[in-house]
Parts: sequence; structure tokens; C-alpha cells
Amino acid sequence: MSASRGPGRGTVPASRVLVTGGAGFLGSHLVERLSARPGSHVFVPRSAEYDLTRRDDVDRLLDDFSPTLVVHAAARVGGIGANRLHPGSFFRDNALMGIHLIEACRERIASGRLPGFVKFVQLGTICAYPKFTPVPFREEDLWNGYPEETNAPYGVAKKALLVMLQGYRAEFGFPGVYLLPVNLYGPRDNFDLESSHVIPAMIRKFVEAKRSGAPSVTLWGDGTPTREFLYVDDAADGILAAADRYDGADPVNLGSGAEISMKELAHAVQDAVGFQGEIVWDATKPNGQPRRRLDTSRAASLFGWRATTSLPDGLARTIAWYTRTGSGL
Repeated sequence: MSASRGPGRGTVPASRVLVTGGAGFLGSHLVERLSARPGSHVFVPRSAEYDLTRRDDVDRLLDDFSPTLVVHAAARVGGIGANRLHPGSFFRDNALMGIHLIEACRERIASGRLPGFVKFVQLGTICAYPKFTPVPFREEDLWNGYPEETNAPYGVAKKALLVMLQGYRAEFGFPGVYLLPVNLYGPRDNFDLESSHVIPAMIRKFVEAKRSGAPSVTLWGDGTPTREFLYVDDAADGILAAADRYDGADPVNLGSGAEISMKELAHAVQDAVGFQGEIVWDATKPNGQPRRRLDTSRAASLFGWRATTSLPDGLARTIAWYTRTGSGL
């Protein structure tokens, strides 16, 4: 689809904002920014009280809070290992959460039970892109192939919600927008080696190896894949810029636009941590998608957002937070 539909409704007014996943990594940074806005009331549902994979719980959540803005940041997600272990669960849970939330909001808008509702912001995933997408990834390439196999169930579930939002906009006028953040990192990230993404996993491995005096650190793959990383504060700013100024059907990438190989990243983290040992690559483990770098021009054009934090600065802040908080666990 074309990217012709641009800024629509202006700045979202002081509002009742529902942030799913607001207690998580990205969500907590979003909540901080939203809470600082005068007049905003931010609600973060807890899974123990509201299971978003259950429609009854979603109905109760919307009735309890009656939001005017929803940012759906909740996801069941992990690195390559977690995706390989839980492909069915990742597809089911991510699809159900989004489907229930979007449909429950649509029903309440139609019946007048969500007065003042302005927007539903759905966070997608870079894992939705085809495995061999030409670099840089452009939003119009989303449907030109199948995602990388280890991430496909998660990526397809998230991409299905784009189709739902576009269909609901066309049929019902539903005000939903869809954003595609690249791999995030920063303070408060998940450092559990069973489920973490690459930067927190590397930070933890290098910090623990330095502390224990280990001679080497073993990393997955052969080090050749490339990735793009977005500092979490930049991502939060991009999401809020879209909530304020974008009202279109087309998906929009959020990224830094900078590409780095796993080998280069490993050496950058090693140097930042101060680990003096050897890096060993375990080529029996999967590499994942060969390359990732986004075209971020649509976000700049449609709602004036660009990332501002360099990778060295972001790594330094993340490592400082991890070491300062007792290894971040």
C-alpha cells in the first residue's frame, strides 16, 4: 500500500491511556513518558488480573478503564532459542491478545461505550519481514516472502494484526496504526539467557566472564549475520510521535538505520565491558535472519521521528544500568 496517508488527528489530547505490557521493558519506558504528560491517566494491566488471551478478561479490562488511547505493547517474545522451543505458544498468545483487544475496542466504539477514543497503536515486529528481504527493509516488502523459520510463528501472528487493522479501518473506520520496531535494547531489558535477545545476552555473558575470570565467551552462530538495534528511549519517543501525529493504514518502521554484524557487535560489547578473553563462535547454533536494516524514511516523513542515540552511547548506558542493579536480574 502507498504511504500517502499521513498525519491525521494532531496531538492526542490529555487522555486515558491503556498500555498493555506496560510493566515490561519497552512498556515501562512508554509509561514514564506518558505519565509525565499533564492530565494523562495511564493504566497498566497486570497479567494476574487480566489475561489478554481471554476475551472475557479483555472485556472486563476495557469496561474497568475505558481508555481513549490504547498502546498494545504486550507480547510473548524471546530470542532464537525461545522461539524454537515455543512456536505454537508464541503464535497463539500473540494473535489472541491482539485480536481480542482490537475487536473489543471496535465493538465498544460502535456502541458508544468508549467515548473519546482516538487511536489504537499496535506494535509489530521486525520478525514479520521475509527471511531474504532486500536491505534496507521497506514496509512494502512485508509480503514478499516467508519470515525466517525460527521467528516465523511469532512474526506471522503479529503481521496478521496488521491485516486486521487495515481491514477494520476500511470497513469500520477503526483508528488503528501499526508500527514495526527493530531489535530494542537498553536499561531494564530482559537478561535471562533462556529468553533474552542478543545485546542483553552478550552483556550478561561478558560481564559474568569478566567477573569469574573465564578465558572465553561462547556465542551462537558464526558471527556473520547483521542486525540493526534501536535504543529503548528512542523507540518510546517514536511510538508516542506516531500516537500523536500519525493516522494511516500503512505500517511504519522504527529503527536507527545503522547495520552491524554480530562479530562487530560482540567486540563492541566486549570492549565496553572490559573482558580480555577470547570470543568463541558456536556455528552449530542457528544464525537467524542473514541481514536486518530498516528504511526509516516513512517515520521521518509521516510523523517527524528519527532515532538519536548512537550504539556506543546506548551500550554504555545499558551496561552501566546492568552492573549498577546487581547484574540486572
